[in-house]
Amino acid sequence: MTITTPLSPTDRTRLRREKDRAATDRAALHDVLRDGMFCHLGVVVDGAPLVLPTAYGVDLDAGDDGTLYLHGSVAARSVVASPDQTICVTVTHADGLVLARSAFHHSVNYRSAVIFGVPTLLTDPDEKLHGLNRIVDHLVPGRSSSVRPPSRKELAKTSVLALPLTESSVKSRAGAANDDEADLDLPYWTGVIPLRVVAEEPITNPDCDLLVPAHIRTRANQLGAVPTHT
Repeated sequence: MTITTPLSPTDRTRLRREKDRAATDRAALHDVLRDGMFCHLGVVVDGAPLVLPTAYGVDLDAGDDGTLYLHGSVAARSVVASPDQTICVTVTHADGLVLARSAFHHSVNYRSAVIFGVPTLLTDPDEKLHGLNRIVDHLVPGRSSSVRPPSRKELAKTSVLALPLTESSVKSRAGAANDDEADLDLPYWTGVIPLRVVAEEPITNPDCDLLVPAHIRTRANQLGAVPTHT
């Protein structure tokens, strides 16, 4: 695992504005990916940009700098077009609404990662299954070993893309509003409304009579679920 390898900027990942918000430690990229659950895949299809939300998985031990896994139907236009070009994947966390005394200085506290690269379409069944398990376990750790694995037919209907984490950038903002000194005495409230993803109690399917498994309960608790009492 190359967690200590710095993020090396390229022409695509180098920040042009607010360079002080850029991270140089690759661990910052891993943190953003670990804490996220969904990404946006950007790809050009028929000469036009297409950006789609999707779940993802990560294996930091795959490749020199780690690998991001994306999946879709074998007929999905985004998946079909991706291996022939450079794609862009973004992960964003909105951590707070920053409210200043002036409209101009309103902002958002956030953490974001941008990853560029030409993905590989996995064709080996074992590699595809590994990628799919990473995606499932990224959402709920331990889930892939607690369900029926994909059948050969299901694997054939699913495409998995493997994208190296080599060309990546991380940008973030934290803290209070940055008002102009001339505005500090204005009678307007300023501060931050913190934001976070919060889970609710797991809801068992009507056709299931099993208790909520420990790995589901653990994941819900990690996301702040508050147990309900009857």
